[in-house]
Amino acid sequence: MNILRTAMLVAALTALFMGLGYLIGGTGGMVVAFLVAAGLNFFSYWNGDALVLRMHRAREVDAGSAPDLHEMVARLTERAGLPMPRLYVIDTVQPNAFATGRNPRHAAVAVTTGLIHTLSYEEIAGVVAHELAHVQHRDTLIMTLTATIAGAISMLANFGFFFGGANRSDNNNPFGAVGLILGIIVAPIAALLVQMAISRTREYAADRRGAEITGTPRALASALGKISGAARLQPNVTAEANPATAHLFIVNPLSGARMDNLFSTHPAVENRIAALLRLDAAMGGGAPSAPVRPMAPGPWAQTTPRRGPWG
Repeated sequence: MNILRTAMLVAALTALFMGLGYLIGGTGGMVVAFLVAAGLNFFSYWNGDALVLRMHRAREVDAGSAPDLHEMVARLTERAGLPMPRLYVIDTVQPNAFATGRNPRHAAVAVTTGLIHTLSYEEIAGVVAHELAHVQHRDTLIMTLTATIAGAISMLANFGFFFGGANRSDNNNPFGAVGLILGIIVAPIAALLVQMAISRTREYAADRRGAEITGTPRALASALGKISGAARLQPNVTAEANPATAHLFIVNPLSGARMDNLFSTHPAVENRIAALLRLDAAMGGGAPSAPVRPMAPGPWAQTTPRRGPWG
């Protein structure tokens, strides 16, 4: 049922794209929009992960360049029963992370340098486990597809605003200039609502599964609190320039976007933390009570971080 619901939501995004094409260019515009949407879906399936990683200037790391991070992820994937994903680092001070890829065998996990600098080893593990949960639940493909189509809808709306032919008569478009203007305004908002519907419930599920992988819900709850606080103070310039990818991140990277309301692609962090603390209590409070020192940034091979209880 979840797969069917997700497929319907992606179909709704495609229909929005086609409808906006119709308002801008009549029947011909709708046909072109359909062909473009089909091409985008095909491209996103095979190359959407690479596109998103390039958008955020992520650089790939391996066991040689980031041994501690690589070892951590390797142990978490073994615990989750997943293949080892490709690892990437994004150079930005804002702590955050996301996963992408069309399936578990072609997955990638990206973390920011701010995450490495700010969080403890157990907190980083909680964040990575959350992203691995998205991979395990096969959320990464659908979230990449929606990011691509939603971004295309925003671009088409901007094109329609400046070049949409509101001053010409088109017998194929019975709505005229008023319909075009409404479409330009409504379509991006509707696309955002579809993104919200796709991503919100998935975040709660990934939080829970990520906490189960590490066995330390409280560490992930602590990480969410730190990331949320930093996101309001430390802008992610690349994410601000590509807002259609915001729902990919563990916490909304856009400044000021913290409300659990109609226009947020993420649930309120406070609600997510509360759910994790309830899970922690149900699991017997397995999270370590003593603080641990942060994983060292840069050449991580120089340090040997303390292992978590999930190791």
